[in-house]
Amino acid sequence: MLHADTDIRFVKGVGEKRAQLFRKLGVSTVSELVHLYPRDYRDLNAVGYIADCRFNEYNYVRAYIARKPSENRIRKGMTIYKTEATDGFDVIHLSIFNNTYLAKSLSEGVEYIFYGKVTYSRGAFEMAVQSVDNISEIGKIRPVYPQTAGLTSRVISSVMAGALSVYAPDYDVIPEKIREKNKLCTLGYALHNIHFPESMQDVEKARKRLMFEELLVLQLGMAKLKGRDRGYTEYVIKKDYSEEFFRKLPFTLTNAQQNAVSDAVRDMGLHEPMNRLLQGDVGSGKTAVAASVIYTAVKNGMQAALMAPTSILAAQHYNTFKDFFEGTGINVELIVGSTSAKKKKEIKRRTENGEINLLIGTHTLIQSDVVFEKLGLVVTDEQHRFGVRQRSSLCAKGNRPHVLVMSATPIPRTLALIIYGDLDLSVLNEMPPNRQKTDTYAVDVSYRERVYAYIKKHLDAGLQGYIVCPLVEESEMLGDVSSAKEYFEKLSTGEFRNYTLGLLHGKMKPKEKDKVMTEFSEGKIQLLVSTTVIEVGVDVPNAVIMVIESAERFGLSQLHQLRGRVGRGRHKSTCILIATSLGEATKQRLDIMRRTNDGFKIADEDLKIRGPGDFFGERQHGLPEVRIADMLEDMVLCNQSQQAVREILDDDPYLEKKENEALNREIKNLFKEEYNLN
Repeated sequence: MLHADTDIRFVKGVGEKRAQLFRKLGVSTVSELVHLYPRDYRDLNAVGYIADCRFNEYNYVRAYIARKPSENRIRKGMTIYKTEATDGFDVIHLSIFNNTYLAKSLSEGVEYIFYGKVTYSRGAFEMAVQSVDNISEIGKIRPVYPQTAGLTSRVISSVMAGALSVYAPDYDVIPEKIREKNKLCTLGYALHNIHFPESMQDVEKARKRLMFEELLVLQLGMAKLKGRDRGYTEYVIKKDYSEEFFRKLPFTLTNAQQNAVSDAVRDMGLHEPMNRLLQGDVGSGKTAVAASVIYTAVKNGMQAALMAPTSILAAQHYNTFKDFFEGTGINVELIVGSTSAKKKKEIKRRTENGEINLLIGTHTLIQSDVVFEKLGLVVTDEQHRFGVRQRSSLCAKGNRPHVLVMSATPIPRTLALIIYGDLDLSVLNEMPPNRQKTDTYAVDVSYRERVYAYIKKHLDAGLQGYIVCPLVEESEMLGDVSSAKEYFEKLSTGEFRNYTLGLLHGKMKPKEKDKVMTEFSEGKIQLLVSTTVIEVGVDVPNAVIMVIESAERFGLSQLHQLRGRVGRGRHKSTCILIATSLGEATKQRLDIMRRTNDGFKIADEDLKIRGPGDFFGERQHGLPEVRIADMLEDMVLCNQSQQAVREILDDDPYLEKKENEALNREIKNLFKEEYNLN
């Protein structure tokens, strides 16, 4: 028998060499192996003949190879193998990209199951082959696992089958009465059917149970974090200077902004450190709230630190806060990676002796030689870009300082309480009256030339714009989706050859990204071709056009974040969503973007219609990683698990009862590294 903590190398079919490959997937033990869930399933019950294919969709086709594949070298690093297959009635042309092993494994006259996207062109069926199976596999459901070089999905499946045949869970995390009340299957049943189901109904039953367990453990852990003693802080606000600061502003704060300031000041009037999330839509005025809170903190003798995810955003904050605090006697300074060694040394000296009241920076702030005299308030911007450890490292520079976390990702309150369960919540649900609405249009690719002409008209008037692509390199391309690099080169030498273009993507080095964004913000670049790295970025009031290519591939909330890059100045701004095809479902989704600029309404719609997928475009940094639960995919299950959390804690607040032992152990295991939960 195998046990949960048995090393992966002792599982049949693994060994030392293959164990190293499994560790690349985060699998070191049997427990981690059985919780390596399939990312998809191939349902070989759906195998049909060529004439049954749905065009422009992925299909399973059974057919005989008519001839051995021929090799066609397109260019360095790209080879396409081509052949035909027939089912006795029709012929389909097959293309296999960069897979020599697969192409050479096909034998003439042998029947196979082919899987791939099928198109119909010039009277012929065509398929870009993704996988090939033996005909004996018909009727089976095959799991598709995350893979790494040298470790295929089939190998993982084989190892999984061997492990599950000799492994049984030591305990079930979900207490029996909770499991029965919510009609959930046992852990043993769930593990077997998530990996080797006989039907997709079995998969759903298993997923529901495993998702519920992860959400239950996550939310219980968050509840324990929020309920724990935050300790004692010496930094307490004796006098509220908010009204004094409000009078210095050239505008009036909204009621939501004033309420958020009051929330923070009230928190900071206690000896328990504040731990508050300030959540607001793009342009809702989070910075003015933070400035007011910092003003009161400094006037009460504290130092403050503000950490931003990029140096360009940190520099923007520096300029904004310098303006806010002009003539107040509050000293503001900026420290980032590119700050000269001489200046860094001087800033660190002045910070340590208390001369600098507000220090703004990037990760540079958490370096060991950055020392504060009396750090009483820590502010982090775009919290989902930071890990909890980074926030904790900055807080460790003071004696339990107050913490204000800012996020511009609007999400429904229920979900915010799950994701930011250890924080109190203030929401900016009003927009300042001077904020312009960005006009939004959704068009198909046939409008591209007109879109280019529209962009040029604005560039010729001295304004700027963005074009966002979903991909970076051609090897990542899907269908006719342009890559950012290729698109940039095409525009630079074609339609926009007489304009100054810039390219920005996530694979560039930080200094390269900063250089491009600085040149764009200074007006040296007229049109910026970018991936979603500009989703959270610098404020460029002169940028008035946002064009998003292949818009149907983005979640609505991500589209809204991208749209927020324009409409930040006095000029009327436009966002144009170009879809590769405007089908009914795409029209419905993109029409929501056209109808409203309210990020919270968009987030609600996103949850209703988007289905599986990462709401943030990337995993929420700082949360313990969950393997199967998509908190946004099934809010009903989220609510059920939240109800279970309340029932469990009402009955057993410290999880001391025998029935909750396994649950308590799982919580400590999940949170031990990032939260140091005792």
